[in-house]
Amino acid sequence: MHIDLLSDAPDSIAADVAVIGGGAAGITMARRLLAAGRSVVLLESGGLDWEAAIADLNDGESVGRDYYELRDARLRFFGGTTAIWGGRCAEFDPIDFARRNWVPHSGWPFGAETLRPYYAEARAALGLKPQVPDAAELGGVLARLSRAELATPLWSFDDQFDRFSFARCSDLVDHPRCTVVTHATVREIVAAPSGRCIERLDVVALSGRRLQVRAGHHVLAAGGIESPRLMLASRSVMSRGLGNGHDLVGRFFMEHPHARGGRIVDGAAWQLLAAFQKRDLNGEQLAPLLAPSAALQAREGLLNTSLTIAGRRPEDAQEALLMRAYLHAKHRTAPTRQGRSVWKFTKRIVNQAQALSDPLRPWLLNRLGRLDVALVVRAEQAPNPASRVMLSDDVDAAGVPRVKLDWRTSPLDKHSIAGLVAALGRETERLGLGRVEPAAWLEDAARDWATDPLISSHPIGGYHHMGTLRMADSPRAGVTDGFGRVHGIDNLHVAGSALFPTSGWANPTLTIIALAMRTADSILGRFGRSVPADQEALDLPRQAGAGVGQRMR
Repeated sequence: MHIDLLSDAPDSIAADVAVIGGGAAGITMARRLLAAGRSVVLLESGGLDWEAAIADLNDGESVGRDYYELRDARLRFFGGTTAIWGGRCAEFDPIDFARRNWVPHSGWPFGAETLRPYYAEARAALGLKPQVPDAAELGGVLARLSRAELATPLWSFDDQFDRFSFARCSDLVDHPRCTVVTHATVREIVAAPSGRCIERLDVVALSGRRLQVRAGHHVLAAGGIESPRLMLASRSVMSRGLGNGHDLVGRFFMEHPHARGGRIVDGAAWQLLAAFQKRDLNGEQLAPLLAPSAALQAREGLLNTSLTIAGRRPEDAQEALLMRAYLHAKHRTAPTRQGRSVWKFTKRIVNQAQALSDPLRPWLLNRLGRLDVALVVRAEQAPNPASRVMLSDDVDAAGVPRVKLDWRTSPLDKHSIAGLVAALGRETERLGLGRVEPAAWLEDAARDWATDPLISSHPIGGYHHMGTLRMADSPRAGVTDGFGRVHGIDNLHVAGSALFPTSGWANPTLTIIALAMRTADSILGRFGRSVPADQEALDLPRQAGAGVGQRMR
């Protein structure tokens, strides 16, 4: 069932599980829970496409490092930011889960082996092969690099860009035990008087229509900025917000910062450029990147950061005309369905024009000094408690306090890039592939990070919001436990990259989906267990499907 709260809805809805957020995490959770026989209400703040008034709910202020406009930093409609997702999929490495004595606040509550079966399921859900190939299968230059120095992980690509769109989620809309409610902004997650469980969700539409949702379990899957924002704003019972007894909600905000790491000159640098192109292997699209080996990380105290090698304009140049046309289309056109089609069409035209041009043209531009064989950094950011999401004094049209982002990097982030660039330099010289010239900012003690608009169409970072409701075994170290349940609140769970204690180099979507599956299984295991007395007293559905879409008394 689909209800648009702007136009119609019952006063109240009840279900076994209420999921806040209709992106990759929330949709995955709903499917998993429904398959196990539970009833679900899925609440999405936006509609079926981008709307300016809804996007304004994202707005806020940045008081730390320069960041994207918060209004545009995530998409608030069904399917979420996956609507413009590039499809990059990668698993976290074993070292990402480990407690590293050179990385403060590192360590997950479980190891890589715990997520392994869920990664296989997540890859299958995205139409990928169960296991990632080894980069050695690609042969060429990559196979010659020393594994004692450098790792060569691979991205896989989901080629179904609209996998989580409303049109492709008819299984949820048509399911007899699922109620999808759009234009449904949760204004507060209301705790029971004891604070030990959640009593209800207060939901509003911008039209003023209201809805109350009651469930046995509640899942917050609204993203790494919105999820902590809502927990901080839910303070009618707990004055500091939900799960915030140790002032951890919203802290440890992480991105994957982008930068120029330098360039490769002389030698056979063009072989490296060709080695990092996206290619097909046994029917799967793959692209390699470079990271420091686990041994190098431990030896030199580096993060598990990464870079790729690609043709880019020099730092002091202007972007090429065709690329300027694409960027203009992307940044000046609203991300509606039609606007996104314009982006994709423009990008396809740019790629085709480049493919049809003289294949020697990039080589010639490099020889003329107009194109660098550049090191494109996609970095791991160290967890930093001073980097955080907070609330401002302003409120949005739904009555929710607006967000204030204080994004901060650290010296370890920069040190790790310098260490990776140096290791690559040792390897290129050993193999006669050229000489690495590190970017000037890496050797400038006065600069902690340098953003370069010519290095990526997303020059600041990957729009990856992580860490703000981090997992930990102790409530003094994290907001949630190893299954995503908020410490001290029996029936409130989190899904999404807000859970990540560390960020690794890997794009977060695949891990978001794997963790959502694991948290759903944990919730399913909790049905039938003893619950706090005040939760038992709530008017909740007693059987799967009871109360879905029904007006409650």
